[in-house]
Amino acid sequence: MSEFNLKNKSHFTYEGILVSNGNQTKVSDGIVVEAALQININNESYTVVMRTPGHDFELIRGLLFAEDIYKGTKNLEFEIVEEKSNGFSIININISKEELGKGYLNKRTLLSVSSCGICGKQNLEDIELKGNILENKQLFSSESIEEMSLKMSSLQDVFKHTGGSHAAAIFDKNYQLLSIKEDIGRHNAVDKAVGELVNNANLKQAYCMLVSGRVSYEIVSKAFIAKIGIIVAVSACSSLAIDYAKEFGICLIGFSRTNKMTIYANPTKIE
Repeated sequence: MSEFNLKNKSHFTYEGILVSNGNQTKVSDGIVVEAALQININNESYTVVMRTPGHDFELIRGLLFAEDIYKGTKNLEFEIVEEKSNGFSIININISKEELGKGYLNKRTLLSVSSCGICGKQNLEDIELKGNILENKQLFSSESIEEMSLKMSSLQDVFKHTGGSHAAAIFDKNYQLLSIKEDIGRHNAVDKAVGELVNNANLKQAYCMLVSGRVSYEIVSKAFIAKIGIIVAVSACSSLAIDYAKEFGICLIGFSRTNKMTIYANPTKIE
């Protein structure tokens, strides 16, 4: 990460390697910020959500309304407990017990859980992962990425009929497909593909994972836990995805299209 845009906390500037028609060029891309927001209610940690910093008060007010935690009409007082330069923040809201709705009694009913496996945790510390950095010395070529992408695309049956699903495909070191799964949720598609390999006792063969959408922290963390050292995305990567990919030893590639891709982390694995 080279720069934090103080005037607009919605994006960072990251350096990457653009590979286009066999040529490599260093680029500086604007990357959307993904950062955790811990929401405290009456000075007690309530939940954590991943978001792009900006309009946090409105985000919290809307979430409290949607989850039936507070639907009152008066303006709430928001206190910024902690705010870091990387966008991680803690905000407290004071709400009297008499005004707390039924949703407050059951933290597990948060609607945001369906779209983010991190959302719904209570503390910022809960999102930290520990483990050895992944070591993967095998090189692979950009041509193999294109072949795997075509394979995944040809098997996205739900997307062909609806245009509304995501896919995750996992390949072995010989670029042979091990599993492909679709779901309306990006994270669910990854879980389904990994789950099949776990059930078949061949997760250790997993080498590279392709996803049809963007890559967030959650996708990188799932790959790290499954010990998959390469992630290729059709779309963009978030700031936190890039940061953790670098830390975990994962080769992270975004905007993978025909004869074109951008490498954001650990490019040494690419020929």
